Amino acid sequence: MRFHAYLNFDGSCAEAMRFYAELLGGELEIITFGESPMADQVSESLADRVLHAALKIGDEMLMASDAPPEYYRAAAGIYVSISIGDVPEGRRIFDALAEGGSVEMPFQQTFWSPGFGSVVDRWGTPWMVNCQPQPETGAETGSEVVVAR
Repeated sequence: MRFHAYLNFDGSCAEAMRFYAELLGGELEIITFGESPMADQVSESLADRVLHAALKIGDEMLMASDAPPEYYRAAAGIYVSISIGDVPEGRRIFDALAEGGSVEMPFQQTFWSPGFGSVVDRWGTPWMVNCQPQPETGAETGSEVVVAR
């Protein structure tokens, strides 16, 4: 079983997903209502909105769409969480997400992570960037020790 985040936007899905693809890498597919087999059944106001977008990064997937205006609700009570091993890369991602958004917790070392921060990006998507401590080899036993720097 796998879980994937599915984001909803109010007309800005294509812009946001292109930004995420540029920031995170991966392969992005976008289909609008107007490009879909149901194009003749939707109003002109929905034609350029995203019916479905999928950003595939390795084995992970971030999906999204533009909700019809009457059904759109801002994200609440959830975060998209990125786990990454490299602190400078975590900071780069966090800083890019924070640009034009609002920082909830600045990116910093915590007791559980060498780098963590939470932010709501300029499209209203809440994110957590969490750097995983890197295992070190113990000198005497060869055992794995996790150290948060």
